[in-house]
Amino acid sequence: MSTANAIPTHSRLKLFLIEFALAMGGFGIGTGEFAIMGLMPNVAEDLGVTEPQVGHLISAYAMGVVVGAPILAILGARLFRRHLLILLMGFYALGNLASALASGYDSLLLFRFIAGLPHGAYFGVAALVAASLVPASQRAKAVSRVMMGLTLALLLGNPLATVLGQYLDWRYAFAFVGGVSLLTMALVIAFLPLDRNEARHSPLSEIRAFNKPAIWFALAIGAIGFAGMFTVFSYLAPTLLEVTRVEPVWIPVALAVFGLGGFVGNLLGGWLFDRLQFRAVGAVLMFSAAMLMLFPAASESLPLLLVVCFLVALMVALGPSLQTHLMDVASGAQTLAAASHHAAFNVANALGPWLGGLTITAGLGWQTTGYVGAATSVVGLLIFFAAWRQLGGANREDACPDAANS
Repeated sequence: MSTANAIPTHSRLKLFLIEFALAMGGFGIGTGEFAIMGLMPNVAEDLGVTEPQVGHLISAYAMGVVVGAPILAILGARLFRRHLLILLMGFYALGNLASALASGYDSLLLFRFIAGLPHGAYFGVAALVAASLVPASQRAKAVSRVMMGLTLALLLGNPLATVLGQYLDWRYAFAFVGGVSLLTMALVIAFLPLDRNEARHSPLSEIRAFNKPAIWFALAIGAIGFAGMFTVFSYLAPTLLEVTRVEPVWIPVALAVFGLGGFVGNLLGGWLFDRLQFRAVGAVLMFSAAMLMLFPAASESLPLLLVVCFLVALMVALGPSLQTHLMDVASGAQTLAAASHHAAFNVANALGPWLGGLTITAGLGWQTTGYVGAATSVVGLLIFFAAWRQLGGANREDACPDAANS
């Protein structure tokens, strides 16, 4: 599917409003995905379960993304992107409002899975819309601006949801996300015009075009290489309480610092890819592995821990880099590939808490999540080198077709 056979001409204000609407959806989804991480002790106490069991709620959401992203992208292939975005955000609102009303752990587990289903398809379609509105040389920056909503969720939404949960009830966090999702529907209806000339493919043609090694390498990098950030982030709240030994009031502060790193990393990722292309992915993975190795040593000092949290969160730069790379290598299957990109990142979101939970349950300490995360980043780096070789290295990098504008 082409993202920009003929780039529409919009005023700067119109372009800003469209990107703002799409980013608002990212803000709601990011808050819904990450809120439970800051509220892990609260949810565990209220539902009478352990914190590793709350980690399973994170994994259930992530698996919802993994299942829903390709299925909803395929089912929605014949829809106009505007209509698909509206439907996906309505679905997301229902899943989070149901989570807020869950009667117990088992029902919450189910509702978190359901809430995750539209996540990947929304981000994938939103990224394609953003890329279609700008020249080819500015695609990664446009994608990063839309993904800014996700990083603002880390910076503002997640700490806000944590405060709501601490002072009121954790259920208010999911009710808030449901409200933001409904607001996003209204903004998309108001600002995103319907393009009846938009190229669309049949579901079967998307599936056939999806079977390319370059696509699967990129998805594997996201699924494994990005797990390190989630390994640390998922257990940050109990690490602060049990290892750093600070008061609960510091949890939203640490989450905000993490979010600031993610915000900067998102912008950095778009900037890096527009300059380095696929090489940007390898650079981010090498940096991330080094920062994750520092996390255990820094966990006993609050100032050091905050600095390392910021540096680890720069790993978010992988997002726009891999997303734009997929646009280049997934000609004919861009909707499915873009959605699957977020499915891969949520495999990481499921894998990270699971691996971290194994080391914690084994009695190795909360801070060992840093070592586990570094190991996954190294594995991701190895996959990157395999992908680089498959693409033909720097020579192929320069010759890579601009699939987004083909």
